[in-house]
Amino acid sequence: MDIKIAPSILSADFCNLQSELGAIKSADLVHVDVMDAHFVPNLTIGEPVVKRIAEVSPLPLDIHLMIDSPDIFALDYAFKNVESITFHLAASHAPIRLARKIREKGIKACCALNPAVGLEGLSEILGEFDSVLVMSVEPGFGGQKFLSSQLSKVRRLKKEIEDRGLDIKIEIDGGINRQTIGPACRAGASIIVAGSAIYGEKDRAKAIKELREIAERA
Repeated sequence: MDIKIAPSILSADFCNLQSELGAIKSADLVHVDVMDAHFVPNLTIGEPVVKRIAEVSPLPLDIHLMIDSPDIFALDYAFKNVESITFHLAASHAPIRLARKIREKGIKACCALNPAVGLEGLSEILGEFDSVLVMSVEPGFGGQKFLSSQLSKVRRLKKEIEDRGLDIKIEIDGGINRQTIGPACRAGASIIVAGSAIYGEKDRAKAIKELREIAERA
């Protein structure tokens, strides 16, 4: 399995973002959480800051929109150096149309599922997406405990993808660390978002290397 490690800058020092980006250049993607204090109870960064991050980042961006109106605002984040844009199915009124608009920009279209959201409703439109993000914590804040209940969702999703012969990746976000990354990868996740497990360490490159090694062994 081709594992991608995507450090979440939600756990980074926002006063030194360019330096914090340079510290994770051995990873594969930069996970950028955009929160609007409506869809989730937190407010992070918006379009102007993300645009600048895209300009200086040594890695492509994996943008995660935790916002109320992705149908209106998602394409505002279609910058150069953005690999994927993720929006929540629960927040979109027209997810197929939005996924296709994102893909028209040459960017991967991804959808996210909160812990309480099942796979019902996704199956019919699964082929419209390049990846599915399974949230393994309630979205909004970093440093939360991993919800092991979400592993069964990953396994069911992986089986459906394989049974249908689809080329869709599974991403997982929330509570990922040295103890939880192995089970997540064994369940079927191949894009791994980790925040405090990387930015909470002094040697970020070493933390990335260790997580990657555990994931690849799994």
